[in-house]
Amino acid sequence: MTTLTLVRGDITRQHADALVNAANSSLLGGGGVDGAIHRRGGPAVLAECRALRASRYGKGLPTGQAVATTAGELPARWVIHTVGPVYSPDEDRSDLLASCYRESLRVADELGARTVAFPAISTGVYRWPMDDAARIAVDTVRSTATAVTEVRFVLFDERAYDAFARLTG
Repeated sequence: MTTLTLVRGDITRQHADALVNAANSSLLGGGGVDGAIHRRGGPAVLAECRALRASRYGKGLPTGQAVATTAGELPARWVIHTVGPVYSPDEDRSDLLASCYRESLRVADELGARTVAFPAISTGVYRWPMDDAARIAVDTVRSTATAVTEVRFVLFDERAYDAFARLTG
């Protein structure tokens, strides 16, 4: 059984088997969680991301998929990179957001990871409404068969923490 834990704080400070990166499709870093993970993880994370771009993901990682690299200097063994969808009021992309969580857990299982820390995927510059993103994240993790024993949602601010707490409390 998977335990859901909420933490308010910085995902790059979490000690876990795997940290999930809300990546952009280039896998080469960016803003928000993606930039923070690349900065703290150091050159080893970027080097593995560049190797992935040079081989399997020449056009970038598709939205909703996940892939792992080393965690470099982060307090974890791996980083699982996943690309969330940009929110659209005109098109339902919730299946792609749910896929980020399912695919990240699938990769975690392949790695043998037992503790996984997730950010609130797509809620930053991709503008997904926090309450809806929290619902999708919690429902998807709860309904996904996995050997992961702890999923930790690491929420950067009070608003995000409160949205997740309403669903897990």
